[in-house]
Amino acid sequence: MRRAGGLLSGSTVVAAGMIGANAAAYGMTIVAARLLVPRDLGAVTALLGILQIGTVVALSLQAVTARRIAVAPDQREATIGTVARVSVAIALGTGLLTGLVTVALVGALDLGSIWPALLTGATLVPLTIMGAMAGVAQGAERWGSLAAIYLANGFGRLVFGGGAMVIDPSVTSCLIGLAIGSWAPVLAGLPQLRRRSADGPPESRRPFLREAVLGSHALLAFYALGNADALLARLLLSPHDSGLYSAGLILSKAAVFLPQFVSIVFFPLLARDETSRSRHRAVLGVAVLGLLATVATALLPRLALVAVGGDQYAEIADRLWMFVLAGSLLSIVNLLVWDALARHAHGIVTSLWIALTSLVVATVVLQVGIVGLVASVITVALALVAFVLVAPTARARSITTGA
Repeated sequence: MRRAGGLLSGSTVVAAGMIGANAAAYGMTIVAARLLVPRDLGAVTALLGILQIGTVVALSLQAVTARRIAVAPDQREATIGTVARVSVAIALGTGLLTGLVTVALVGALDLGSIWPALLTGATLVPLTIMGAMAGVAQGAERWGSLAAIYLANGFGRLVFGGGAMVIDPSVTSCLIGLAIGSWAPVLAGLPQLRRRSADGPPESRRPFLREAVLGSHALLAFYALGNADALLARLLLSPHDSGLYSAGLILSKAAVFLPQFVSIVFFPLLARDETSRSRHRAVLGVAVLGLLATVATALLPRLALVAVGGDQYAEIADRLWMFVLAGSLLSIVNLLVWDALARHAHGIVTSLWIALTSLVVATVVLQVGIVGLVASVITVALALVAFVLVAPTARARSITTGA
């Protein structure tokens, strides 16, 4: 009962923090839409997409740090010392690489200057350090501190990014604000890297870095799968249908990330649990939330339509529930990825790439429309969830039978 109460309390605090952070970040995009001309808004949207891809390193740092602290709390000080030593170097490397890649895309993205590209890389430096700090708070189950880090990140974007565009509505000004605002969660998370004692030998950095690389690979595979349909819609559908699909994706993305607090709060338990019980409980929680959202969207399509842009997208009102279902299944996949990271089991990566390949091949060969594309995502995600959940049980039964 005490554990259940702690999970419920932690879920409430983290959920509130993540919802507040996402609302603030969404507010920044609204400010951008109001103040920037369409050409500049498109550039900012593209750069935000690059930032999202770049944050897989931060998420991996968070997962590795949280797992190590959760499974070996007596080694917390040594883990914090390792994280403090490597996180800055990883952050600088991530920022530099992202900046160089984005500079190479200046022409393709029609940025008009290299400064937004360089600032994109600079923004990832504090965001990556934030990942390490969030990992310490998550592994130690300091839910209030973790929520504060998330809120500082969201409101740092809104206050500094939005404020910069009020002063000068341009792409460069927006990225300057984001680069500054991204240090807000670092300031909020500084106490997490403070060590009570420096006694004892430091941990080796090599295993930590190896685990971080593997975690980044797994998260990158998930992000590739989760965002593939947006690119496929642009390539396979007419401009009009592609726009309709993009509207549906607003609900799909919300369904993916809104239950993410379950993964965050359950992560320490997943790392310590040698059975599948905690995994099944977490999956059930996310599945119930997804089912409720899907049913609500099916029953109230006109209300859901307001969230995706209004009557100009009325053609897909009766199909919006499919997007919510697709997002809900991808949310379960997201949970299973975090479960794999918690258990240091990276075999799921192969399944993710196979699922992505299957989705691309099926949609290209069948030349699907709006319904066909979202149905393909649903089918692939459902098959992936079933395989990942059933495979360990089948393997265990096979071993038992062989014995």
